[in-house]
Amino acid sequence: MAKAHVLGTGERRAAIANVSAAQSLAELMPHLALEARCISASGASGIHGRRRVGQGDSFWQFRKFGEGESVGRIDWRRSARDKHLYVREREWEAPLNVWLWVDCSRSMAFMSKFVSQSKLERAVAITLALADMLVRGGERAGLHGITPPYASCRIIERLGEALVLDEKSGTRRDLPVAKAIGRREEIILVGDFIADLDVLKQNIGALAAQGGRGHLILIRDPVEDIFPFSGETEFEDLQGGQNLRVGDAAGFAVNYKNRIAAHTQELRMIAEKFGWTLTLHRTDRPASELIFGLIMLVQGSK
Repeated sequence: MAKAHVLGTGERRAAIANVSAAQSLAELMPHLALEARCISASGASGIHGRRRVGQGDSFWQFRKFGEGESVGRIDWRRSARDKHLYVREREWEAPLNVWLWVDCSRSMAFMSKFVSQSKLERAVAITLALADMLVRGGERAGLHGITPPYASCRIIERLGEALVLDEKSGTRRDLPVAKAIGRREEIILVGDFIADLDVLKQNIGALAAQGGRGHLILIRDPVEDIFPFSGETEFEDLQGGQNLRVGDAAGFAVNYKNRIAAHTQELRMIAEKFGWTLTLHRTDRPASELIFGLIMLVQGSK
C-alpha cells in the first residue's frame, strides 16, 4: 500500500515517506546557505538597483521642465544647449525595506521521490537567496516578526541563524504574524499555505493595512499537482496522526485535483483583493526561474 500526500478535509495531510522529521533547520542550514549563495550569484546580473527619482546626492538624468514647477529647479547650463528648459533629477537613495516570511509548519517537510528537496528546504533557500540579491541591489531585508531589516553583506548568515533560533524556540508558524508593514515596504510570503484561508485573508489584510505591497510564493511538490497514485493508497496526516485509506486513488484524483485547484484560486483571489501577486513554484523546477521573476516584481513596484 502506497503512502502519499493529499489535502484532507479540514486538515493538512502529508507523506512521511522520504522525509526525516528529526532533521532540523540547524542541520540543513549550512547546505541551504551555500545553495542560496549559488542561486543569488546566478541572478546577480539581473539586478538593476534602485534608480528612481528622489532626494539624493547622485545625479541621475535630465528631463524637460514641466508647467507649474519651481523655476529654481531649472538647470540653466543644460537648458542653454537647445530650445528647451531642463530639470536635473537626482537618484532616490532611501533603501526599500523588504520583509520575508517562511512557512515552517510540518507540511513543508514533505518531499516526494521525484525531487531532491523538501518544500521547506526550497522555501528557505529561496528566501535567503532573495535577501542576498535584494541587499546587493541596495535594499534591506529582514524576517517579518523575527528580525529588523538589514543591509549586511552577511545577510544570508544573519537570517539563517535567526530562522534556526526561531525553530528552536518551538515556533512553527503556518501563517504570518498579523503586523502591518509600512506603505513603502514590501513583504514576500513563502509557503504551501495549507491553512485556514479565512485567517490568512485576515492576516494579509492586517499586513496591508498601511498600504504595504506583498507577494505570495506558493511552494508545491510535483505530486501535489499531478497526483500520480493508483490502486489502494494510504494518506497520512503529519499534523494529527490520522490516516485516510482510499480504495481507488485514480478515481479519487478528480476530487483531489478539484480541491487543489480551488485552493489555488482562493489564494489568487486573496492576493488580488489586496493588490498583491501570487506565484506558483514547484520543487522540480530550478529555483533561479522563480528568483528572476520575484526580483522583477519587487523592482517593478518601486
